[in-house]
Amino acid sequence: MAGVSRKISAASARSHTRNSHHNTSKLPSGMLKNIILVLLIGLLSWGYQAARPPPPKICGSSGGPAITAHRIKLRDGRHLAYKEHGVSKQVAKYKIIFFHGFGCTRHEAIIGTHMSPGSVEELGVYVVSFDRPGYGESDPNPKRTMKSLALDVEELADQLELGPKFYVVGYSMGGQAVWGCLKYIPHRLAGATLIAPVINYWWPGFPANLSKEAYYQQFPQDQWALRVAHYTPWLTYWWNTQKLFPASSVIGGRPQLSHKDMELIQQMAARPRHLMLHARQQGEFESIHRDMMVGFGSWEFDPLELENPFPNNEGSVHIWQGDEDGLVPVMLQRYIAGKLSWIQYHELPGAGHLFPIADGMTDVIVKALLLGEK
Repeated sequence: MAGVSRKISAASARSHTRNSHHNTSKLPSGMLKNIILVLLIGLLSWGYQAARPPPPKICGSSGGPAITAHRIKLRDGRHLAYKEHGVSKQVAKYKIIFFHGFGCTRHEAIIGTHMSPGSVEELGVYVVSFDRPGYGESDPNPKRTMKSLALDVEELADQLELGPKFYVVGYSMGGQAVWGCLKYIPHRLAGATLIAPVINYWWPGFPANLSKEAYYQQFPQDQWALRVAHYTPWLTYWWNTQKLFPASSVIGGRPQLSHKDMELIQQMAARPRHLMLHARQQGEFESIHRDMMVGFGSWEFDPLELENPFPNNEGSVHIWQGDEDGLVPVMLQRYIAGKLSWIQYHELPGAGHLFPIADGMTDVIVKALLLGEK
């Protein structure tokens, strides 16, 4: 009996061992689901943190950049930083508000810095440039739209006492702000000029085949950057800071420039690095990324449906465009000019995106706006 007991005990032990091995090789289904759930939550948390931009460093706040500019306080409590150029506004015959381009600031007001002193004095031109919201020393506006910016401009003009009417000029991305003024404050405008204005490929008025053809003329990484800004704006920060895929060529400092643009760059002094840093000092998201989301998002209006703001020829609207611009497709600019016959369209053969900095070019642009010179 004792031997039998030992045999049974040994067999039981072997059976218990086999069962133990069998049971430990497979996790209970409930535990596996919990592990998958924890991993999924971790992945979503990582994605949320990666897509979430850091808070802006507001000028004048604790830990934020110092305030060095002249600023006005807007009705909603935000501040706009501005810089004055040319003759004093007290003696000026013409008063112009200038909108800077992508990644720039009030310091880079082309018509304020490149127009010849002789022309400025002769014409009596006063120019005020300002940091668009989130750039330089202007407070960010997380709710920024084309309309809000146009109303900011009107308030700037009123606080600086520029009078009932003034001119607006926008370069590159700043040209989009001019469209906003033509839509929302046309009664305040004496005239307007858009210089190589960046175009939103999703304006409803464009024929689908035309906008598609122009869109695919861009670098592939720029196609993706704009696609993200338009369809999934909440991923704009992540897309332009991640390292897996190429981000915007403009943000990366390698834009699609023409041969003429490269010649102009070689002739001019290099852009000081401190200007680029100053433009983004409150954070890239509320400056350049917000610019992309607003500029290439869904607009509240279609510029191709605008009516002539000067039906009695009391003012004029101009578009200047180089036919070799690698950043702004000339085919779309031509379509706009054909659709809006009241716009005076000036196409420059052989010119790229940087033509305004060529010697004497700003004088020509400003005189066409103010005096009607061809």
